[in-house]
Amino acid sequence: MSLFDLTGKVAIVTGSTKGIGEAIVHRLAEQGAKVVVSSRKADACDKVAGEINAKFKDAAIAVPCNIADKADLQRLVDTTNKTWGKIDVLVCNAAVNPFFGSSKDIPDDAFDKIMSSNVKSNHWLCNMVLPQMVERKDGSIVIISSIGGLKGSSVLGAYCLSKAADFQLARNLAVEYGAHNVRVNCIAPGLIKTKFAQALWDNPDILEKSTSTAPLKRIGMPDEIAGAAVFLASKAGAFMTGQQMVIDGGVTIA
Repeated sequence: MSLFDLTGKVAIVTGSTKGIGEAIVHRLAEQGAKVVVSSRKADACDKVAGEINAKFKDAAIAVPCNIADKADLQRLVDTTNKTWGKIDVLVCNAAVNPFFGSSKDIPDDAFDKIMSSNVKSNHWLCNMVLPQMVERKDGSIVIISSIGGLKGSSVLGAYCLSKAADFQLARNLAVEYGAHNVRVNCIAPGLIKTKFAQALWDNPDILEKSTSTAPLKRIGMPDEIAGAAVFLASKAGAFMTGQQMVIDGGVTIA
């Protein structure tokens, strides 16, 4: 049996209809997991779930969810449990960034939205799935953070603040639940070619600044993050918890 085999596992991936989340949900299914495709728009969820089921019979369900709504998150968990009886893997990928610019100019509502969606929602969702993981003495939670949480930014201040908080959320939960064989880790991508990050890679000057000093001299693709999620969800990552896995083409070392 492969260390990366996820047969019999059930995984929820938020924000999984495009970009990094979509790549992750496809790769988890490829390794044998039952997956829950979730984002705000039902048609987008149905599309991705349909693509997965066309390749892997009855491997995916679509459960639309607004991560800012606590009741909606609980419905996501309840629907998954009703359909497949458990949740083995949670990937908190969905995030927002409604503001690009100096932190002195960010409106209060934009700041609150970033912190609520990127931190509080992850806190809520993790605590909704943790009790059953504790009961089974098995579970893996993966939070998609960012290298933005490792350094300062002149244009993404609040977003980077939220991503630094996600690192600490993973550490706290890892300490609290490690004795129950529940692992909690972060993936910290660098600049990835997604619609979410388009403001960064679509601008030639910003793109040049972001890649010129990187050892690999390029930005990443969503599928280059998905393998790390498979690792952390599987037996291959069984001795890793409370950590942040940086996948950035070497940006943070140069």
